[in-house]
Amino acid sequence: MYAATCVAILIVMALALLRAILGPTAFDRLLAVNMFGTKTVLFIAVFGFLTERPDFLDIALVYALVNFLGTIAVLRFFERKHLAAKTEAEESP
Repeated sequence: MYAATCVAILIVMALALLRAILGPTAFDRLLAVNMFGTKTVLFIAVFGFLTERPDFLDIALVYALVNFLGTIAVLRFFERKHLAAKTEAEESP
């Protein structure tokens, strides 16, 4: 049962990577990468349960935190890039 769950999660992760590659906008790609990270956390947790290694849950939690902080950092970058482009357009005569 858990092996089938791992395979299903891997399929969803592959679909998320496909969306990240083919996404029409940067925000679609960012959302797909964030979904990939979330599914990776889920995969690590299920795999740890499947192999009876409870220490994998700690690794999954750390990966979730890194995924969240990375998403926030990229969104801040997009926000500042958008604001910089707006100020440059206002300053040009």
